Amino acid sequence: MRAAIDYMSRSFGAPETTLTWDVIIIGGGHAGCEAAAAAARFGARTLLLTHKIETVGEMSCNPAIGGLGKGHLVREIDALDGLMGRLADRAGIQFRMLNRSKGAAVRGPRSQIDRRLYRDAMQAELASTTNLAIRAEAVEDLIVVEGRVAGVIGASGTEYRAGRVVLTTGTFLKGVIHRGEDRIPAGRVGDAPAIGLSDRLYASGLRMGRLKTGTPARLDGRTIAWDRLEMQPADAEPVPFSFLTDRIEVPQIECGITYTTEETHRIIAERLEESAVYGGRVSGRGPRYCPSIEDKVVRFRDKTSHQIFLEPEGLDDPTVYPNGISTSVSEETQAAFLHTIPGLEQVEVFRYGYAIEYDYVDPRELFPTLEVKRLPGLYLAGQINGTTGYEEAGAQGLVAGLNAARAASGAEPAQFARHEAYIGVLIDDLVTRGVTEPYRMFTSRAEFRLTLRADNADQRLTGKGIDLGVVGSERARAFGAKAAALAEARGRAAALTLTPAEASKAGLPVKADGQRRDLVQLLAYPSIGFDDLARVWPEISAWAPQVREQVEIDASYAGYLDRQAADVEAFRRDEDLRLPAELDYAAVGGLSNEVREKLEAVRPLTLGQAARIEGVTPGALTALLAHVRRRAA
Repeated sequence: MRAAIDYMSRSFGAPETTLTWDVIIIGGGHAGCEAAAAAARFGARTLLLTHKIETVGEMSCNPAIGGLGKGHLVREIDALDGLMGRLADRAGIQFRMLNRSKGAAVRGPRSQIDRRLYRDAMQAELASTTNLAIRAEAVEDLIVVEGRVAGVIGASGTEYRAGRVVLTTGTFLKGVIHRGEDRIPAGRVGDAPAIGLSDRLYASGLRMGRLKTGTPARLDGRTIAWDRLEMQPADAEPVPFSFLTDRIEVPQIECGITYTTEETHRIIAERLEESAVYGGRVSGRGPRYCPSIEDKVVRFRDKTSHQIFLEPEGLDDPTVYPNGISTSVSEETQAAFLHTIPGLEQVEVFRYGYAIEYDYVDPRELFPTLEVKRLPGLYLAGQINGTTGYEEAGAQGLVAGLNAARAASGAEPAQFARHEAYIGVLIDDLVTRGVTEPYRMFTSRAEFRLTLRADNADQRLTGKGIDLGVVGSERARAFGAKAAALAEARGRAAALTLTPAEASKAGLPVKADGQRRDLVQLLAYPSIGFDDLARVWPEISAWAPQVREQVEIDASYAGYLDRQAADVEAFRRDEDLRLPAELDYAAVGGLSNEVREKLEAVRPLTLGQAARIEGVTPGALTALLAHVRRRAA
């Protein structure tokens, strides 16, 4: 691993004699933890400042990691030696591979997480990280010198100087909790919001707005009638998130499934004015793909029930998270509708649900490195950029932390293209299109999802991570061994061949066309399985499970991958056409005022990025290309 500077190891919250750092991270959530770890892995002298050390790595909402699209991000974070996948493997209590019956491109690893185990594992991991110190200090303002961010000012008045600063404030920027008539300034329950930082960002001229999210009540699992519910077990053979995890050792549990009723909906409909949204008390827009129970009742009036997953928050914790009924109505109304749900008639509540509204920065204010265009030296990651979800936050945190560290050392920035990673899709969507609601990842957002699979994230990214200096020696060794085994297996797969006659003799039905077919071509036949070929070539039975899986996936997607490779090449040609950073769009002929305004707002770095801006037409792209070529002539 390449290091910017060689510094001594620092323990968790250790005292420091200096207040000058290479990189400072603000916030100890999922974005902040990945940012701090990535910067420190690169070798930057890193400080993580957070409200409370004991809440570092806290899962503030649903204690689950992964899912469709999200699981891909976790695997990519892991491939770059990030923390989330490995720690989820240590804390996962219900692993399930979503879409298991479908193609590998859309399968999504997911696990329910023991909240305490994950938080403890994260804190222990950061405590042992070389080059990283952690302090409990709320940050009130940025230090800006000649237009460049040069550090932060803590609530105590202490100045912390740094070459680069990463903000990962989550929902803390002027956060307000809404529950019925109550409005409580908070970043989350029990934590004060960040007011000064928000004021500084507004004063810097950044385009900003308000978003909202919500959370359901937390239930006492000892008062749930589990025997009356449908139960969902974990997979019989849990599939880990991390490429470094051999098997899951944590005991696995079942989750319960129940449903709202018509009486539930009647109570909510009659008291809609208590809702933060329907009562007109919030201006921020919530996540469309994770609506509150009030939204479901209003938007889907024809439905008489909605599914609820009852998800335990830990092996030794009676708290249960009722996934599917986030709400901001009053405590009285929450208690009333909860008791109309089968299995919850006698349920007791540990904490009632609420909505939270907070400031975010329009992500079009950022470069693809996640550095703020108008405030050099400042990087943003996580919900401050308009996203939702631990996985999206962690992915941004890793990129922002790595780029902050590389910039502090004078190295070139790290960027990930759309054809390389879901991380690239995520960041390009944000900086090119902005957000109108909290952004979450789906496989459908990726044009090249046949190659951007969860199973091959290490093959796509670990080598690049090694070159970028963010991958440690343990992972580099493991990756090298796996790559060698894969190369050997693929070589043998190409060398092992059968004629149609030989295949027929072995009981393998193929077209009698006289053509010799190799192992991958034979495996592409739906009627031929790996075990069938192992009877012909016993040597392949010795291949490791992950090697066998890759060869099988190669076979299933063989023809499609060739076509996608051509699409990727066309995409790369557009991405190679760079646009000057100082380009005057007013001087480009043939552009409508609307298109010109959109190009000015984003200031795309390539022709490909310009093409992905909503409303930029093919004619506008032709005019833009012609102008740039004339300018360069």
